[in-house]
Order: sequence, then C-alpha cells, then structure tokens
Amino acid sequence: MPTYSYECRRCGNTYDLFQKITDPPAKRCPKCRGGVKRVPASGAGIIFKGSGFYQTDYRSKSYSEAASREKSAAEPKADKPAKAEAAKKD
Repeated sequence: MPTYSYECRRCGNTYDLFQKITDPPAKRCPKCRGGVKRVPASGAGIIFKGSGFYQTDYRSKSYSEAASREKSAAEPKADKPAKAEAAKKD
C-alpha cells in the first residue's frame, strides 16, 4: 500500500497517509478539519552499491554456467593450428 502526502489548505499542516490505492483521497485535515490537497510524492531514490550495475548481476547460476559453456564451445581451438604447423616442419 502506498503512502500519500497531503497538505491542508487552511492551516498548512502536511501529513502522510498510508492507504490503499482503491481508497478515496482524504478530504479533511486531522488538525483543523479544513480541506486538503494531495501533494505529489518525491518517490523512492535508487541506490547503487558496488562497482557497477549490470544486466547479468542477478542472473541465475545455471544461466551463467550455460552461457560460459556456449562461449567456450564457440571459441576456436588455438592448439590445433600450432600442432599442424609443427607437423609440417618435421
């Protein structure tokens, strides 16, 4: 459930109200019973921790293992050309 901020038009009192999205907006100030208006919320800030934020940071272990197997299978083998050149020299 979200928290909504309200400001009284009469006394200037500001307060937060924890209510369901489907609940009707507040109409009266709890201090003076004057009319209130909903104030736009600032929203939650994003906190980045560590050296960076990458798409792969939260992938499952099985996905990462499968990706590394595919990568190693796609890489050309460096040993085969070296052995072929050595055989030609003999």
